[in-house]
Amino acid sequence: AVPLQQALVLMPARLRVPLPCPDLPELVLGCIKAVQEHASAAQQEKVDAWEEERRVSKYADGLQQLPATKRIPMDPKQWRCEESGLQENLWLNLSTGHIGSGRANWDGTGGTGAALKHYEATGKKYPLVVKLGTITPHGADVYSYAEDEDDMVLDPHLARHLSHWGINMMQMEKSDKTMAPHLSSLSSPSLLRRILPLQMEKSDKTMAEMNIELNLSYEFDKITEAGEALEVLSGPGLVGLKNLGNSCYMNSVLQVLWALPELRQRYVDAAAGLFRSAPSDAASDFATQFAKVGVALLSGKTGAPPAADGAEPMAYEKEAVTTEGGLEATVEDEAAEANAVAPQMFKSVAGRGHQEFSSNRQQDAEEYWGHLLQLLSRAEHAAGERLPGARDAPTARLFTYGTEDRIQCSETGRVAYKAGESSSLGLLIPMEAAENKSEVAQYQERQQKRQKLKEEGAAPKDEEEEKVRPRVPFSACLEGWGADSIVEDYQSAAAGKKVVATKRTRLTSFPPYLLVQLRRYYTDVDTWQAKKLDVEVEAPQELDLEPLRAKGGPQPGEGLQPEEAEAPAAAAAAPAPAAPEPDELIVAQLVSMGFSENGSKRAALAVGNSSAEAATNWVMEHMGDDDFNDPLPPPGAAPAAAAGGFTADPEAVANLTVMGFTERQATGALAACQGSVERAADWLFNRGADLDAAVEAALAPPGAAGGASGGGSAAAADAAPTQSADLLDGPGRYELVGIVSHIGANTACGHYVCHVKKEGRWVYYNDEKVAASKQPPFSLGYLYLYRRRE
Repeated sequence: AVPLQQALVLMPARLRVPLPCPDLPELVLGCIKAVQEHASAAQQEKVDAWEEERRVSKYADGLQQLPATKRIPMDPKQWRCEESGLQENLWLNLSTGHIGSGRANWDGTGGTGAALKHYEATGKKYPLVVKLGTITPHGADVYSYAEDEDDMVLDPHLARHLSHWGINMMQMEKSDKTMAPHLSSLSSPSLLRRILPLQMEKSDKTMAEMNIELNLSYEFDKITEAGEALEVLSGPGLVGLKNLGNSCYMNSVLQVLWALPELRQRYVDAAAGLFRSAPSDAASDFATQFAKVGVALLSGKTGAPPAADGAEPMAYEKEAVTTEGGLEATVEDEAAEANAVAPQMFKSVAGRGHQEFSSNRQQDAEEYWGHLLQLLSRAEHAAGERLPGARDAPTARLFTYGTEDRIQCSETGRVAYKAGESSSLGLLIPMEAAENKSEVAQYQERQQKRQKLKEEGAAPKDEEEEKVRPRVPFSACLEGWGADSIVEDYQSAAAGKKVVATKRTRLTSFPPYLLVQLRRYYTDVDTWQAKKLDVEVEAPQELDLEPLRAKGGPQPGEGLQPEEAEAPAAAAAAPAPAAPEPDELIVAQLVSMGFSENGSKRAALAVGNSSAEAATNWVMEHMGDDDFNDPLPPPGAAPAAAAGGFTADPEAVANLTVMGFTERQATGALAACQGSVERAADWLFNRGADLDAAVEAALAPPGAAGGASGGGSAAAADAAPTQSADLLDGPGRYELVGIVSHIGANTACGHYVCHVKKEGRWVYYNDEKVAASKQPPFSLGYLYLYRRRE
């Protein structure tokens, strides 16, 4: 790479003037500055990517505005904080007309917080403020200080609210009025049209732009743990991943996955053959793009993967420009560029067809982990000989463990066993088990006193102290997972009615790797907003889960629940039960959140009316379905998957057969999943050795032997998947090798980083930044990856 040299070129004479050149006329210098400072297309894309979703403020309608005793000047040079006199990061209170500086940034820049202090001093009655300098005809940054919002918001009446203080939004792009008279004398109207917009942009950075600037200017050599600078690392296995705009969740998951030797052996060691056999549209081939990322990270070569037999190498994405001599010069810092790659193609192919992962919004790393394992299973099944052995031993098996639920009827004492599988162990955090409750209470009391003194203007400046968080033992989380739980309305075949039952879950196998998720995030039932538990849970570096191993099914002396087939013959002749109705309370709660009534009903039925939270999660995953807003079928109507009358969509069948399944298998899966391709794919991969039997059952006519009765084959087949017989197992003793941590209020915002143990030391990955870690966040992680100790 060579330094980027800017120059002014006069055409058609091609006269080239290297920049900077102070001898140029002032008019020309002004035009050059406008072009140089204008946001590039790439920068604008980054702004769009970092722009968080904002909701309309509840205070915008009917906003109280005091009489306009003053007019806000249109010239940005006249804007000043009314307390400090600062001229940057200024916020106008839309109700009072007060101009105050914003809060300080993490690096001490930004302001004095005068705008927030004014809100507090006026009784917290006027919450909406707008950032001066970001106002354009298209909108502006608006913030709500109200405690129930406390976030960036939208004000649909912003033009009227600004007009009250003398600000015309349609004239607020122009930040330098002195250039217009000179520009109007130019002889080229086309040149005038191109330069004027550059001179008339907003005069201050938006919050999205500031986020980008702070993120990109975060000096890596100043990142510290316990106040000590970290050693920057680079080379094979120590390559960073560039943030593509809220892609830190993907980067962290990929860094942890690619630390596993099994993935290196399957994808990187065989990369040449995989690239050679790639389809013509390699950009859409998941296996190719996944291997491409692995080659870059593990080889340390961030330019292009090795060419196969003289074939053209597939270049990695990097922003570049071509200089006059044809040399390519990277725009970003050379050191960071040399040790990082931008996985744009991989992000695109991995998110294709997924409503959330195809967007630029922040996501849940645990959900993305499961999503990647599904994509890997599908790609490996379809790859065939391109990935030898992958179809019989998919990568997902490395993380999949079996579970056994033991359910005991409270009236008869009889038990039933149900098998299941999962790829992540989710642990709830019992806050009542905190070891330092008294210390937390004392800290909160001191904080309340400080806040009271602050409101009275008498808060000492040296009273701040480190936050005291609740500390919950990791063992308490494990005990909660393995403890007996109550099951309401359990249909006991032995009692012949619904009863209360107790359920206990145990592990039937221990995979080579176990992902543990600490469920720090929850949905507030009052506000329906995602929130985070601010708690420390010290994850052990060595973990013994053998006490949670299942005993292997029914034990001597246990009375088992009878099979449904043993029910009295009269019961078989009884009329079919009425179709379930969606819970009205759940539907009402979802409708109040803005979802359609039909979609809300579908969600309630899909989760068995279990809870509004479960229904909300279902909506988030299925709101993009074609039939989401369609009316429910009338009671008694044959389900779409009813055997005998089911006709599969040829395109849906084709989408499944390219994964390596037969047409009949694809048709059976679609029949079992009401035609949903996504669910059908999961259904096929989860059947293992019992796939053909499950397909025949799904396609069997109603009432046929082996088929589901009452037209419910789809639901029955999908509700009770059998456990695969080829789950990997070994000793239930593990060591910690990876941590994914989240910084932020909830998984829809904030930032992810990860720590990976490599060759006996912990390495810290923060997007493209890589360093040796001294104090990994064992107590503040979100996902913990453990490796089984043989």
